[in-house]
Amino acid sequence: MENPEAGRRDAVLESALQTFARFGYRKTSMEEVARQAHISRPGLYFLFASKEALFREAVTRALELDLAAAERILAATERSLQRRLVDAFDQWTGRYLGPAKRDLADVVEEQPELLGAIVETAPRRFEKLVTDAIAAGSGAGSARQVAQTLISVSVGLKYQVRTRPAYRKGLAVAVELLTGSL
Repeated sequence: MENPEAGRRDAVLESALQTFARFGYRKTSMEEVARQAHISRPGLYFLFASKEALFREAVTRALELDLAAAERILAATERSLQRRLVDAFDQWTGRYLGPAKRDLADVVEEQPELLGAIVETAPRRFEKLVTDAIAAGSGAGSARQVAQTLISVSVGLKYQVRTRPAYRKGLAVAVELLTGSL
């Protein structure tokens, strides 16, 4: 059975992440986060000592959840490698696309000094997950280069398309082209 306090904390962190994404770190106030989370401002400060602590925990939680989901997706070897790759990238980047949404990377890039090592370690962990899945499905020969190229394509698509379906479609083409010959 889930701890109700943990569930409440997670809900506050999700609201905070959405608020930071909408307004950016500097323009986000604790008052706005409290309003979005349906909690009092003193209640928010009871859970998080400062805006910096809230930001750090919200972004860290989101990155950890995205990495865990990508890992589960890539480990589901009963599905094709191409499908798993598209779904993992969709979890990592695609779900942040669409009207009024900003990529988690955009939020991270605004204040990397507040986040510490996770700014570097999370993208490397994602790259390793993708590399390992490609290597397991097609052999290790060029797995790292293919993974890095797919990550570059993903970043490019993020700026070229406006919708999640368009992102998935473009990524599916890249995955097919890059993994079809492995």
